Amino acid sequence: MKRKSFIIVLLTAAIMLVLAACGNKEGAKEEQDDQANAGEKTYKVGILQYVEHPSLNEATKGFKAALKESGLNIKFDEQNAQGDSGNNTTAANSLVGAGSDLIFANATPSAQAVQTATADIPVLFTSVTDAVGAELIKSMEQPGGNVTGTIDTHPDAIPNTVKFAAEQLNAKKIGMVYNAGEQNSRAQVDLVKAEAKKLGVEVVETSAATSADVKQATESIVSKVDAYYIITDNTVVSALESVLDVANDKKIPVLVGELDSVKRGGFGAYGFSYYDIGFEAGEMAVQILKDGKKPADIPAAYPGNLKFEINEDTAKKLGIDIKKEWNAEAVK
Repeated sequence: MKRKSFIIVLLTAAIMLVLAACGNKEGAKEEQDDQANAGEKTYKVGILQYVEHPSLNEATKGFKAALKESGLNIKFDEQNAQGDSGNNTTAANSLVGAGSDLIFANATPSAQAVQTATADIPVLFTSVTDAVGAELIKSMEQPGGNVTGTIDTHPDAIPNTVKFAAEQLNAKKIGMVYNAGEQNSRAQVDLVKAEAKKLGVEVVETSAATSADVKQATESIVSKVDAYYIITDNTVVSALESVLDVANDKKIPVLVGELDSVKRGGFGAYGFSYYDIGFEAGEMAVQILKDGKKPADIPAAYPGNLKFEINEDTAKKLGIDIKKEWNAEAVK
């Protein structure tokens, strides 16, 4: 009896060992298949976004979508500086120290911080207005170094906006609220001034160092302007509602620099999709990670199609009729 029990125990143990071996083989095979499907290597991609606002958020979404579509196995490390220069520098150094294979920098201050932190890791930027002026690249056609990306200003956007304000809104004085500490913003203000001068329009400017200063800065010039033009300034756009509250109370139209701000209540904008420029930067990243290209060999790119959008609800509140000849797309 004892011998029979002993034999049963041995048989049971043998069966369990066989099953365990099969399970290990199957598990190993599944792991190998997963690695093969994922392209075997896992790439560490850092993301540094300067501040939280819809346009930058859309650019980041577009960037991640392009990498997802590529089939590459990507592990993202996302950081947001919340508009703070100290946080920005710390996050840039952190992503470099973590051994990122590539870093995506969303907005000029973040691109500059990452560029300062590394001369070796490939860097892709977007939401940058003047990459040459910001000394991120040598030229659009031949970036040089370890940085390239997509610009967030179409060449016709500022001239068209200033012309519309002057000729269609009869604005003699255009108010601009921006952060003078952002190179991206100073470059745009200079362009606006140049276009305004051609049309005999005065630019009334004021600066806001933080989002908390935006409302007071807007109020400081509200009695001096016929329209506001809020460019793609990260500080001011993150607090756009403060500008709109002041301007709407005085029935003053607010032209904006991106389509997302039209949806938030801005009167109108000549713009493009930030998701698209983020996606294009993502495609550049794929060329680097998958095809072995260098940022220096990938020309920086301007946005594609430019379109004019007007917020229909805002126009009604301001008592402005949307004319057919404006060729504007009405949104709510």
